[in-house]
Amino acid sequence: MKQLLELLFQFAKIGLFTFGGGYAMLPLIEHTCVEQKKWLTQEEMLSMSALAESTPGPVAINCATFVGNKQKGIAGAIAATFGMVLPSFTIIFIISLFFDRFLELQWVKSAFAGIKIAVGILIADAAIKLFKKLPKKAFPMTIAALAFAAMLLIDIFSLHISSVVLILAAAVIGVAVYLITRGKGGAK
Repeated sequence: MKQLLELLFQFAKIGLFTFGGGYAMLPLIEHTCVEQKKWLTQEEMLSMSALAESTPGPVAINCATFVGNKQKGIAGAIAATFGMVLPSFTIIFIISLFFDRFLELQWVKSAFAGIKIAVGILIADAAIKLFKKLPKKAFPMTIAALAFAAMLLIDIFSLHISSVVLILAAAVIGVAVYLITRGKGGAK
């Protein structure tokens, strides 16, 4: 029971003090789960981030569910997920009661403008950390560079291509390369 409460509390803290969604939460999840609590290794964190991004649902909630399940099974997954969702749900519920008047406040508009900048920095920080942890092999580096270039071109030319399409394309390329290299290794 103590560890379930710890999972609930840690993920509620992450959910309460992070703005900008799952990508902005990744550095805090990593700090808490890898560095502080030692619930995950650095390699597990990298794998979990990739898995959480490629499965349906918000990245941060997928991460919380994974960590909770790894620690205490289904009960841990529920505790961690509930902890991650509870702060946002509570804040959004309260804001919804006063939404129209809330948006009219100048200090709220200014706060959101500042938060947008901070979120961009947090997402860039998460991307840089994940890139640094990427295996320094030609294939992963090539896929990362091509995905970055594709996303940049899509943004520059305002094309409407889902990032899911890019993720699926990278997965197909990865499986194809695996099958080709496996075939070459088996032929020797």
